[in-house]
Amino acid sequence: MNKDFWKAAGIRAIRTMIQTILAVWTAGTVITDVDWKTTILATVSAGIYSLLTSILAGLPESKRADIELTEEEVQDAELEAEEKEAEHE
Repeated sequence: MNKDFWKAAGIRAIRTMIQTILAVWTAGTVITDVDWKTTILATVSAGIYSLLTSILAGLPESKRADIELTEEEVQDAELEAEEKEAEHE
């Protein structure tokens, strides 16, 4: 697992935690009625579960970062980029 994987997994975990805290928080009718201990526990648990899921199931958004490109693929990509740039001029 490389740096890109951990970055993507961290972003996914933070998003999951934000969704969880908002879901639990908005379930309370008044902010003073929210059980903050349970809310924080649910949020941290969701973040941990998200990281574990990313480790066990993988992350589609980090798959390409794990693949090493051949020299030919790099050259092809550079040529394609140059052709696109020439089209826009």
